[in-house]
Amino acid sequence: MLDSKIFKAYDVRGLYETELDEEGAYAIGRAYVEQFEPRQIAVGRDMRLSSPTMARAVIEGAADAGADVLDVGMVGTEMVYFAVGELDLDGGIMVTASHNPKEYTGMKIVRRGALPVGGDSGLLDVRDRALAGQWRDALGVNTQRGEVRDEDIWDRFVDRVLSFIDVSALKPLKVVIDAANGMAGVMLPPVLDRLPMLDVVRCYFEPDGSFPNHEPNPLLPENREFIIRKTTEEGADFGVAFDGDADRCFFVDDSGDFVPGDFTTALFAELMLEREPGGKVIYDVRASWAVPETILAAGGEPLVNRVGHAFIKQRMREDDAVFGGEVSAHYYFRDFSQADSGTVPFLLMCELVSRHGKLSTALDRFRGRYFLTGEINTPVADVPAKLQELEDRFGPEGRVSHLDGLSVEADDWHFNVRPSNTEPLLRLNLEARSQAQMESKRDEVLDLIRA
Repeated sequence: MLDSKIFKAYDVRGLYETELDEEGAYAIGRAYVEQFEPRQIAVGRDMRLSSPTMARAVIEGAADAGADVLDVGMVGTEMVYFAVGELDLDGGIMVTASHNPKEYTGMKIVRRGALPVGGDSGLLDVRDRALAGQWRDALGVNTQRGEVRDEDIWDRFVDRVLSFIDVSALKPLKVVIDAANGMAGVMLPPVLDRLPMLDVVRCYFEPDGSFPNHEPNPLLPENREFIIRKTTEEGADFGVAFDGDADRCFFVDDSGDFVPGDFTTALFAELMLEREPGGKVIYDVRASWAVPETILAAGGEPLVNRVGHAFIKQRMREDDAVFGGEVSAHYYFRDFSQADSGTVPFLLMCELVSRHGKLSTALDRFRGRYFLTGEINTPVADVPAKLQELEDRFGPEGRVSHLDGLSVEADDWHFNVRPSNTEPLLRLNLEARSQAQMESKRDEVLDLIRA
């Protein structure tokens, strides 16, 4: 089974068996190799119940098409990115449905340098080849099957992520980690074994693709309830919740308050710019003013960009940026193949809190100055028409940008409205210099969106 709608803007994702099964996985693996002609790739998988057979199918398809395949086993998504960069491979495929519910399967696909294969960079060509199923050997092209072997990258991965911090600067900290029965429970223990000064309360570390405790999607408030409660109960210095494939982590401070991804980006930007003064930092159009203003104050160069890892990673390379962050808690590092990681941000937060004291105190300067709505999604019947209405109404109040959706920036408030890639939705992010103004402008913009 291979349903064309599983090919999204940035990855492949669909319901297991009814939209994508092993036969479809074989076709994608084979089509990827025939499209890009890599000599050697890495394939990894997450802990979902379908992932072992799905990964095997991908490997067989890729090998039948002529690529040598390094099977890195059950790993976090960032470990496939790391393998591609560290081993100088031509690409890689991670079998995962990320934070989606248990019924889903999928893939994240990259080329050399861990550059993502998305809708604008070849994924639709892979889709067309996979759906056609007209393989080269059937067309008279003689293809020699590639070799398949296991590859252990664990020690090299642990060494690399720990290189991002000064381990000697870490103080005894109490940290609560919610792995959500996802890949963080597999990926973090070898790292934590090297950090005996940390008192880690390990929650739901058993990898279980049925997700018996809660869905591995910390962006949803209901899935954050546990980490907030547990962090407070334990009196921890901070809490961290990972998504299913562990390439994103979300933080809770010592007061039990959730930390928006914009504020986390600002904190990490400061830390990275201490090490590389004057460096460039990428942030996305949804972000709080806290991000560019903090980057400038730290002597860095803020660069705003479209939302999405494919666009951020490309910009990281073009501008040799030291760091990039998105509101959605994707954090990118030049020295990690310009790729996103969940482990490195966790380690940076350990160093940050060790050096600067309470996380809540570090955040006070943001919380007292920047007032955010968070992302608000609204179904609309006609997305282009509604965007035009918003521009006609609010454009005269500030500077207008169409970098990604519609952005309007006045002196004391701004917003971005973006269409969803998959649904007739508009996604609103708005900020103001006071709580009252944020609420007033939020209601004003939402009234027009919902009219």
